[in-house]
Amino acid sequence: MNQSDLLLFSLPTTITLTDLSERTIWRRFGKQVIKQPPTSNRALFPFSVIEPYLCVPLTKTDLPLLAQADSGNAAAQVAVALLFLIHDKPKHGAYWLELAVKRDHVDAMNLLGTCIIEGRGRPQDDNLGIMWIAKAAALGHPLSQRQMNELQREGKVY
Repeated sequence: MNQSDLLLFSLPTTITLTDLSERTIWRRFGKQVIKQPPTSNRALFPFSVIEPYLCVPLTKTDLPLLAQADSGNAAAQVAVALLFLIHDKPKHGAYWLELAVKRDHVDAMNLLGTCIIEGRGRPQDDNLGIMWIAKAAALGHPLSQRQMNELQREGKVY
């Protein structure tokens, strides 16, 4: 038994990894679902079942990172977001950034703000994007602080 046989992923993670709809996932993988704990409604899908349907290439070193991201590790969520952004899956990248932002991860705030300003993965919105960068700056993120200073010099924010 190898490492990927032991990995289980939540439904939202399975959706982002496969780019399949929830309904399609239940049709294709419903019989292989594992409930944790067995009496719960929390569905987990074995990686070995979803692997043939991956929408981005993964390496063996990506798998533990995905497991950490799926369990709520904000730094891992940012790394997974970058994986999706690099492979031109901005919608999924923004999803992972939003999860990390909920845990007050300042790198995620900066990246999400940039994605929103550029219209990558979320609708383009300068105000919302600047808000995320400003929040990261207020929390001490050096790059965000420089970006906000530059926007102030240009007269784009006050």
